[in-house]
Amino acid sequence: MTTTDVLLAGIVLLGSCVQWLTGMGFALVAVPALVLLLGPAEGVVLANCAAGAISVVGLAGGWRRVRPGAMVPLCAAAACTVPAGVWLTRQLPEPALLLVMGGLVTTAVLLVMRGARVPALRGTKGAVAAGAVGGFMNSAAGVGGPPVSLYAVNAGWTVREFVPNAQFYGVMVNAFSVAANGVPQLSGARWGWVVAAMAVGALIGRALAERIPEKRARLLVLSLALTGGVTAVGKGLWGLP
Repeated sequence: MTTTDVLLAGIVLLGSCVQWLTGMGFALVAVPALVLLLGPAEGVVLANCAAGAISVVGLAGGWRRVRPGAMVPLCAAAACTVPAGVWLTRQLPEPALLLVMGGLVTTAVLLVMRGARVPALRGTKGAVAAGAVGGFMNSAAGVGGPPVSLYAVNAGWTVREFVPNAQFYGVMVNAFSVAANGVPQLSGARWGWVVAAMAVGALIGRALAERIPEKRARLLVLSLALTGGVTAVGKGLWGLP
């Protein structure tokens, strides 16, 4: 087991843990670190695969609470913008990609932390706007959840309403992104470590969910994501000619 394997497993474990702890956060926490470890292309598609798989498992118990009226326009809009995100990642050099990804993560986290109220993110038009931005961000930077979080805030959803709908969106948008980007080129052994880390992270996250208040856990997730986003921006700036 190499140092890269250890770091990869640790990142996935942490991301899986916070996803089960708060109902969101795998991509926010894991993407900046995965991008720094594996590079922008591999880091994003691995995050898409892992986040999608976690969302499938999480949705199994809450699919009856999914709101089709909001999810259909959200997912349809995301499907339309995923190709644009893929195109962007294939045009930019790695330092510029790090800068874009880090900037998107940092901006998204700051908006979610503020709980920004945006009149445009309400109703069907708001769902389309959030889905379109989320689809682009997910395929370009592996982070498609923040626009949906902002839509939920502006729609007045409770946490109980948000989680299954966010998981449904996660399944769909990550499926779109994997279909467009492909799967990461990892060895069989490395895939094994990723799957094991996801399982262990799920067990830890579910155990901690009973002990850590939701607001504190959410703040921890956003703080980790903000740190990762700023780090990616810094590395991108450092690598620019």
